[in-house]
Amino acid sequence: MLTDIFAYRYLGNPIWDSFNENARRLLAQGFRIVAEQLFPYYDADGKEKPEAKAIWDGLNKKLAMELGLKDLSSPTYGYYTQWNGNKHWTSGSWSKIKVCETFVLAEYDGSVPADQFIKERLSFIELAFRHREEQLLELNASLDRRVQEAKLEAKLKPQRGIRLPGNRGDGLRAWNKTQNEMFRASCNELNERFRRSRVKLHYHNGFIQISEDEAVMRQIEQPFWMLVGDPMWQSVDHDMKEAIDLRDSGGRDPVLFAAKALESTIKIISDTKGWTRGTEKGAANYIDNLRAKANGELINDWERESLVGFFSKVRNPFGHGAGSQPVPELSAPQTDWAIEFCMIWAKNLIRRL
Repeated sequence: MLTDIFAYRYLGNPIWDSFNENARRLLAQGFRIVAEQLFPYYDADGKEKPEAKAIWDGLNKKLAMELGLKDLSSPTYGYYTQWNGNKHWTSGSWSKIKVCETFVLAEYDGSVPADQFIKERLSFIELAFRHREEQLLELNASLDRRVQEAKLEAKLKPQRGIRLPGNRGDGLRAWNKTQNEMFRASCNELNERFRRSRVKLHYHNGFIQISEDEAVMRQIEQPFWMLVGDPMWQSVDHDMKEAIDLRDSGGRDPVLFAAKALESTIKIISDTKGWTRGTEKGAANYIDNLRAKANGELINDWERESLVGFFSKVRNPFGHGAGSQPVPELSAPQTDWAIEFCMIWAKNLIRRL
């Protein structure tokens, strides 16, 4: 099974020209966040936790497959010792976390370019964060069901002895909220580690991507990614990530995907509000649904004109064949503007719901 990793997405986009102390610290800090905050490997008694062992083994296998390896590092060890004047062979298996740690925290020996070395190890951190994000999505999606099951169980099996205040449903919701808050704190820490390492990267919704402007990242990108992390906006999240990857790798038509993300936002809002009639033929008709007085005028006239103008003047030339006309192209600054325009509008519209 193919796994999308940071090292491949940015294969043709050099970020590091050498392995320096900042890079070493970043890898060590990122690994510690994974090992200490996301997936602690040992329990309070120092024993392996079966669920953690399975997770670390899965991370090892996923990344090793993408890098063309059997394991990220040797899963076994062996050495000779002397006893009573005789040689004795001692061997065993490393823990799953040790296999990953040896890879991520390996000393750089110059056998591969520093850029490749760092990216491959950041890919491990990306996969670990993505796995935790996927776990939380499942937990959040099943929360209502688990709360109902807990309430039903409480009715069928009344608690005996000392009764703690509150109910199981509230306890589940509080625990679920704490899990999400802890992960958000870990994400914020990782992004702060990127900033302190003077590398223009940002983690959001399962992916590490380039973020060139710190002010844009804090005011536009980060709030946008937090909003579209909800499963409701999955298509928006997917298309905007594609736009960023295409822009950063010099791929074709990144603005087309950013526009798709914005159009999806508008359509989802129209559908959610019950404004979609089924006769819409394009983005402009969905924008009109948001503008309609009967629907409460989610946007006003000048906002409608701004959105319609973007789709007609910027998106449409890339969404249709050029024919006998020159193939449309945007400069790098224009591409950045278009992507940021779509992010700003999507973020703003979602917040109006």
